[in-house]
Amino acid sequence: MNITVPQGYTVAGSGLPSSKPAAGGGTVFTYEFNKPSFPGDIAVMKGEPAKVSSGGITTTLWFRGPQADSANAYGERTAQMLDYFVSLFGLAPYADMTIVETADGAPNGYSAPGLIFLAPRSIAKEVNDNVLANQIARQWWEVNVSPINRNHMWLENGMALYSEGLWAEHDKGPSALEQRMHDTDVTALTVDDVPLIQASRLDDYSPEYWALTASKGAAVMSMLRSTIGDEKFFAGIKDFLKQNAWKSVTTADFRTACETASGQELRYFFIQWVENNLAPEFKLEYTIFRTQKGFRVQGKISQDLDTFRMPVDLRIETEGNPEEKRVEVMGTSSEFSVDTFGKPKSVVIDPGNKVLRLSPQMRVDVAVRKGEQFVQIGEFAEALKEYQRALDTQKTSSMAHYRVGEVFFLQHNYQSAVNEFREALNGDNNPKWIEVWSHIYMGKIFDITGQRERAVNEYTLAQRTRDNTQNAQDEIEKYLHTPYAEKSKELV
Repeated sequence: MNITVPQGYTVAGSGLPSSKPAAGGGTVFTYEFNKPSFPGDIAVMKGEPAKVSSGGITTTLWFRGPQADSANAYGERTAQMLDYFVSLFGLAPYADMTIVETADGAPNGYSAPGLIFLAPRSIAKEVNDNVLANQIARQWWEVNVSPINRNHMWLENGMALYSEGLWAEHDKGPSALEQRMHDTDVTALTVDDVPLIQASRLDDYSPEYWALTASKGAAVMSMLRSTIGDEKFFAGIKDFLKQNAWKSVTTADFRTACETASGQELRYFFIQWVENNLAPEFKLEYTIFRTQKGFRVQGKISQDLDTFRMPVDLRIETEGNPEEKRVEVMGTSSEFSVDTFGKPKSVVIDPGNKVLRLSPQMRVDVAVRKGEQFVQIGEFAEALKEYQRALDTQKTSSMAHYRVGEVFFLQHNYQSAVNEFREALNGDNNPKWIEVWSHIYMGKIFDITGQRERAVNEYTLAQRTRDNTQNAQDEIEKYLHTPYAEKSKELV
């Protein structure tokens, strides 16, 4: 690629760079790329970049305006993530990265070989780890290997999203990954009519497409890791990337690499999670017996999918140390027996939430997420139907009431909105941030309806929570000084 630019401008692209003066002024930048990948993206900039060297990795950052102050932080974080992902995935296609700020309205992030584009909203004083980790992971899971067609896009989008969780686990501990995977599982379960291997049936970039290929794809990666173990999972990942570097890949290629690394036949796993579209809902029955050496728990795990097969963990809480057991769940009913020394107090199925599955609470969460997806595209009537499904399952769901209140607020149905925000405050208070934002929304409504004293009271109640989720305290401070004025669309 040869790109001619005026004097004082620079071009960033993928491949081996060179430059020479252009006839008539300016400069010709040449990028030579000889790998089968995606090298066609370029950026034209003016000025000088920030160069950050850390751990033997040099990152070139073209940030401008207020985002320029974040260049060093993003350069340091990029080096840390590259180093970590190399330990998981093997050598990176490019050791040094160039990161370019795009413009408002652009996607949050986009990857090309050796080059990452970030929108201004993705660049902040505190590094946006999720966007950055996702795009860096795509240097392996897009640039280095690429799905042969859209039916195998879960390999790319799923592993990129799961890499966000892997980084969170590395940076903040296992609980951070567990929280990420709960949110991911909720989104994954919003699509229940299309198998992962048939993603091409969905429209590109639709919420359903991303829920399937990214969220369910990440859930499948997480379950595969749990099924075969960390060592074999990451060995399979490395072998897959090494054997298929600069190639188009299929799900069968990935399965073969995992089977070789694990020494297990994994056809059953891919049938359940890649070729089928349903998730189980477990039911647990058990009886406790006293034995000569202690106690025995005998029971069965039931679910509705006749072809289901999956190893599922059990934890028996006792008066002493808990007992762990992995049960091979096959078909609609699987029995188990566990001996314990201490007297059992309870039995917990899938205590680490490793299996993508339904439960009463998950059904509520999924309905709320579907409603949120409808709101994003302006389908308020459909959103309200989903929120009502959540409330039919759990009448005290603060999240469902809160989301209904948001829709009524957008529709200028202020009395109904206040009613729902009050129901949210009287509900299960999950998540906690609903309290502060319910008071903020009611404050806004009282400002709109000319009741300033009542509005200030709500802002004050919100302030007392000291919850700063989504910069809530900044919002409160602003409206305590200046009454809220209506805007066309506002969602948290």
